[in-house]
Order: sequence, then C-alpha cells, then structure tokens
Amino acid sequence: MMAEYVELALLEQSLANTGGIQRPFSDRVDDVAEKTGGSVLFDIRVDGDTRIRRMAAIGYGATGTVAIMMDKEGQLSSAPINPDNDFLVAKLTAWNSLPMAEQVSAS
Repeated sequence: MMAEYVELALLEQSLANTGGIQRPFSDRVDDVAEKTGGSVLFDIRVDGDTRIRRMAAIGYGATGTVAIMMDKEGQLSSAPINPDNDFLVAKLTAWNSLPMAEQVSAS
C-alpha cells in the first residue's frame, strides 16, 4: 500500500509549478518520505548503469520498503521492494551510513 502513496507524492511533485526547474533528487525523496511517514534508508548515485542515475529507498517499518529510481532523463519511478531482497536494502543502507573514505574502500 505504501507504494501507492509514494506514487501519489511523486505525481504531486510532477504537477507542482516549479518554474521549469526540477528539484534535486534528494529533496524530492526527502519530501516523499515526509509526506508518506517513512524514513530515507539510502540515497545513492548509480555509476555505470545504462538506465538509472540515482536510487533511494524509503522504509516504513513492518509495512515494507519502496525504492525510488531516477533515470538518465531525470524521470522518477518507484516500486515496492520484495521482502526477499531486504538483505540488499540492508547492505546498501549500511554502506550509505559509512564515512566517504570507508565507502570508497568498501565498494
């Protein structure tokens, strides 16, 4: 159910009058998390992928997790994360919480 709320928040952002200037990905993810009662688990840049530029996850406790992706054209999409993949979210969340120097050595 949270995935639907995330989609609605993203739609609201896309319809907002921003004077033609797109808000930064991090700001948009933070806004969605705040509006839907979740917390940002990670927000990372994706290098080397042909389609995805940025990826973030918003956690909702026992309710689940939703991923938000930004493609190379700046379009956002979201999807619920299958509970079987929670270990991947946990790994990215832990990596994202490391200081930058440790992130580099752990990559």
